[in-house]
Amino acid sequence: MPRRTKRRPERLYGSVIGWEGWTFRILSTPEGVRFLDLGDRPFAALSEQLNARVLPDDTINEAALDQLHGFLSGERQEFSVDLDLRGTPFQLAVWSALQQIPYGGTATYSDVSAMVARPRAFRAVGQALAANPVPILVPCHRVVGKSGHLVGFGGGLPLKERLLALERGSLRL
Repeated sequence: MPRRTKRRPERLYGSVIGWEGWTFRILSTPEGVRFLDLGDRPFAALSEQLNARVLPDDTINEAALDQLHGFLSGERQEFSVDLDLRGTPFQLAVWSALQQIPYGGTATYSDVSAMVARPRAFRAVGQALAANPVPILVPCHRVVGKSGHLVGFGGGLPLKERLLALERGSLRL
């Protein structure tokens, strides 16, 4: 029986950014941003979850940090940082579609499923959104329920509500 070898941990470069009481962790490879954690988990926990070795490094994340600061301060509406996304072809298509939802706008799960030419796949769209490794950069917070109500977001509904208010130019929560 062949011996199973343990996959060697990937090297990721991590940075921390804070905003209005929330703390996010950015993890990148030399190819781009791989993961944006909205849950304030320490690098050690993320290392274990991702089977990665996280090395603190703001230099490799400088552009992402600058652009996130700009976005969170209301001065930037789009991101141009490189992303190192890994997922199924369907997930990649959904994540690409999310980037077409305009700043300040929203779309429903059905809208997104139509954007990827799978009009009945709205549940699969929900699963792809839940698997989005770089929320905010790939704006899954702009997807709302059919009735327009806020539903599902890895960072929690208060953060989703705040991000949408930021994009609408409203400071009210």
